[in-house]
Amino acid sequence: MGVHPSGEQFRITSCSHAATIVEVGGGVREYTVDGQPVLQPYPVEAMCDGAHGTPLIPWPNRLADGRYTFGDVDYRVALTEPEKNNAIHGFLRWRSWTAVRHEPDRVTMATRLHPLEGYPFTLDVEVDYTLGESGLTVRTTATNSGARTCPYACGQHPYLSPGDGDIDDCTLHLDAAIRIVTNDERQLPTGREPVKGTPYDFRSGRRLNALQVDYAFTDLARDSGGRAWTRLVRPDGTSAEIWVDATYPFVEIYTADTLAAPRQRRGLGTEPMTCPPNAFQTGEGVIHLEPGDSAGSTWGAMLRGRGHVFVNLGAGPLPPTTSPSPRRVVAAFP
Repeated sequence: MGVHPSGEQFRITSCSHAATIVEVGGGVREYTVDGQPVLQPYPVEAMCDGAHGTPLIPWPNRLADGRYTFGDVDYRVALTEPEKNNAIHGFLRWRSWTAVRHEPDRVTMATRLHPLEGYPFTLDVEVDYTLGESGLTVRTTATNSGARTCPYACGQHPYLSPGDGDIDDCTLHLDAAIRIVTNDERQLPTGREPVKGTPYDFRSGRRLNALQVDYAFTDLARDSGGRAWTRLVRPDGTSAEIWVDATYPFVEIYTADTLAAPRQRRGLGTEPMTCPPNAFQTGEGVIHLEPGDSAGSTWGAMLRGRGHVFVNLGAGPLPPTTSPSPRRVVAAFP
């Protein structure tokens, strides 16, 4: 058999949990509990579609015209969404990553982003995937290995699985008070709107039906451990869930309407983001990462219901938010 489109496959397991992390893009291709999908997978024989499971670095979401200014210098990167004249989701989705640590229940993927046109900075990135009784935990750490300050933000693009069927019969719970409004032509932000009284108020749970969503949400309610939760409750009562730590003040929800059939609406894109769309232009949420400094962010996924209850909300500390490296770690947000 030839090389898989997503490269080498790194499988990790812990009790009934299993996940596969891939070389191309360094993302999570599948995550199951007792064989039930928590994150919607893509086939091993297929290319990753819709950025499934991939880290979005050094920015998530869209960048208008591929242009930004940093340190009084104007930059332009390649347009990776040319039909909308945008650059999207950073530079690392199609690069090979290396497993610098692989244990039965843990794998750490790493890559170095060398200077390139439009982003003349050096960034070392590690994404650590760990399985345990509380589910899958994903820790992203980026270190500025260059000689000058660089702009940095991050996100990731997992899809919550509806189980059998599509997402229409599922109920979405997302306690977010604000939706970032975008234009139809280029999906660039035009303002912010309270969700109260709109079809995008998921704070008490709302059945998705045929509702199409591709928006970022913010003003997230958090539990006593500092986590904000997105829950996709399936018709059978189980709930596929993603939590984000305080360094992720935005979650993009995408109902996957633009994927090719039969992949449309077969998963709910639930994207942790440290910044809003078009942040490299506005500067909102962009970290000015000094040489030698690191920034870290953590999210996780789990299955709840039918005996799979892994955590009590608000109980227990978050995973550590400091890097084991001796380098100084800077937080994405205070």
